[in-house]
Order: sequence, then structure tokens, then C-alpha cells
Amino acid sequence: MNAPLFYLALFEIIFSLLISVGVIYVSYGILRRVFFKQNDLSGKDMAFTVLTAGLVLSIGLILSEILPQITQVVRVLTTQNENPDYTTIVQYSALYLTIGFVITLLINTAVFGLFSLLTKGIREYEEIKKNNLAVAIIVSVTIISITLIVKESVAVLISALLPYPQATYFL
Repeated sequence: MNAPLFYLALFEIIFSLLISVGVIYVSYGILRRVFFKQNDLSGKDMAFTVLTAGLVLSIGLILSEILPQITQVVRVLTTQNENPDYTTIVQYSALYLTIGFVITLLINTAVFGLFSLLTKGIREYEEIKKNNLAVAIIVSVTIISITLIVKESVAVLISALLPYPQATYFL
């Protein structure tokens, strides 16, 4: 058994679980406090539940592109030195998660703006608060669609920021 690889894989699993649960928990809390203070997931507000599901899926899709990049940082920085710089690992992780959060926020804001432009006279927030399931489904599907399109670009952006070691030229 390759012990270092085993421990790295174990770290990746635990780290991914902790980060993803934490980010989704915080995002849900922000969504609820900012937009829908009186709504909950009890089943009475299906529109809010559908919108929340779409947003959580969007966050999960973006995180699925960011977390492998964070583990790549861990791999690069732990294999370069005998004593890895954990401060640098935390800084890169925070940077990547911040970029992912900002991009997710931009996607969600853009979708609400796009939906407002496409459907004059319909106020999405008000319709979702009134439990209009049709609006919630359309908004959620639009969020998921745009996230699926953008997520690969997020991975490229994040990978461009990876701290790869300097290569020397032999020729």
C-alpha cells in the first residue's frame, strides 16, 4: 500500500466533505436571511424549496470544480518540501473558495437579471414568495444550465492560479 497516497486521499475526502457542507450551509443561511426570511423547507413553500434546490445544486457544481484544484495545491505543496507550508495551503484554499463563491453569486444574480429581462411584468422574488412553482422551476433550471456552462471555465481559471514549481530548461 502507498501510505502517502492513502493519507492524501483520506485528507481529500474529509476536506471535501467539510468544505462542501460548510459552504452549502452558509449559502443557504445567506439565501434565507437576505431573500426569504419567513420561508422554510417544511413543504408549504414548494417554490422556495425548488429554488433552494437549484441554488444548492449550482453551488455543488461549482464546488465540484474547485475542490479538486484545492487538493492539487495540497499535492503540489506537500511534495515540494519536506515541511509543507500549511499557511500557503490555507491561503490558496480560501482564494479558490472565494472565487467560487463570487462566481456562484454572479451566476445567481445574472439569472435573476436575465429572467427579469425575458419576462417583463413578473417579479421573481415576489412570485416565489407567493409560492409560484412555475417561476421557481424556470429560475432553478436556468441557474443550473448557466452553472453547467460556466463550471469548466471556473476550473480553468482556478488551475491557472495553481502554484506549480518552477521548471528548469535543460537545453
